[in-house]
Amino acid sequence: MDPTQKPNTVYDIVILGASGFTGKYVVREALKFFQTPSSPLKSLALAGRNPTRLTQSLQWASRPNPPPSSVDILTADTSDPDSLRRLCTQTKLILNCVGPFRIHGDPVVAACADSGCDYLDISGEPEFMERMEAQYHERAQETGSLIVSACGFDSVPAELGLLFNSKQWEPPSVPNQIEAYLALESTKKMAGNFGTYESAVLGVANAEKLKELRRSRPRKPRPSIHGPPAKGPTLENQKKIGLWALKLPSADAVVVRRTLTTLTENPHGLPGLNESPDQIQKREAFWSAIKPAHFGVKITSKSLFGIFRYVTLGVSLGLLSKFSFGRWLLLKFPSVFSLGWFQKKGPSEEEVENATFKMWFIGRGYSDESLVSEGKTKPDMEIITRISGPEIGYITTPIALVQCGLIVLGQRESLVKGGVYTPGIVFGSTDIQQRLEDNGISFEVISKNKIQD
Repeated sequence: MDPTQKPNTVYDIVILGASGFTGKYVVREALKFFQTPSSPLKSLALAGRNPTRLTQSLQWASRPNPPPSSVDILTADTSDPDSLRRLCTQTKLILNCVGPFRIHGDPVVAACADSGCDYLDISGEPEFMERMEAQYHERAQETGSLIVSACGFDSVPAELGLLFNSKQWEPPSVPNQIEAYLALESTKKMAGNFGTYESAVLGVANAEKLKELRRSRPRKPRPSIHGPPAKGPTLENQKKIGLWALKLPSADAVVVRRTLTTLTENPHGLPGLNESPDQIQKREAFWSAIKPAHFGVKITSKSLFGIFRYVTLGVSLGLLSKFSFGRWLLLKFPSVFSLGWFQKKGPSEEEVENATFKMWFIGRGYSDESLVSEGKTKPDMEIITRISGPEIGYITTPIALVQCGLIVLGQRESLVKGGVYTPGIVFGSTDIQQRLEDNGISFEVISKNKIQD
């Protein structure tokens, strides 16, 4: 056993992969809530393969203050199942930042599902997430391990954005389709994280495996949505927000669909472990106000050249990811194939601080649900909402992950006992939106209008 490990300590949270590029930002965010009066986070440890790098990460995250002496350093390796099992006995909750998750995530989820330890991660990899549900959901239900992927920018803003827009459709109005339009903004040219790029390459490469997995699983009930799905253009000039927009195959859309499927099976949400009557009433009221809708994501740009860069990256991934030599080229020369977007060294602190995002949710539907039964399939109402916040990968992602973690710690009795779920269905009816607003992520209703023929 590593000499830094304290075998009898049970931590509130262990951050696994805390020395990685995203991991150190998660540590920085967690320290804001460490041992503060109203926070349930009283004990914290960082885990990874290299204690020296973990210590450096803690020092970086603590600046300008000295690192807290009560944060412990633990040694664990995703390729060493014994170290992961030991880690699970030492903590209530693991925040996993070790990607790509399809390579490194499975052993961590397996250890948590077996031990009853709770688990959150920042994966945006649909094949990994759905495989974890297929393999470990029943075991996690038995042991009381709550396993939730996509607790970062993938896919908390998309999930909460859909729920926020859906709640604006007051009876008798109903949505038919809610589309998310993502705008990434920066005052400086910013390089994306190589880990995100690597996950995208592997995701495209394993698209067939995801199809096979879905074919092998029992069919789940589909959400009941008012009106037929609208076939929108792949590329559009969205005048309502003044941006060009390109339809994107995204993890967000997959995660939202899984949330809506779980809601179809559990119309009042997931019953908590030990809820009070007030909590039950609040949860049921929240979910009964949510109306499912067809959901998709589009990436936006002020210019067609920006859209061309997205198309170039998409075509490169689509053509080359399917072959091992192609994948080697993509991963060896990320800057070339992404036209400078992704680099192995990642963005500087200054670049991160100068970046922001906006995500519009344009909902179209019916002013009265009876219109659909009367055969009127063309939407006559539109509601636009928006979520805005800081840089997506290193600021918004840690904010979302840490707030989800604090809810698990502080409100565990009101959350479902265990299982593999999406963030929307687990956290949607909690105070997650208010927590994000308190930490710099805004939710706004932009407009509610009748659509003129």
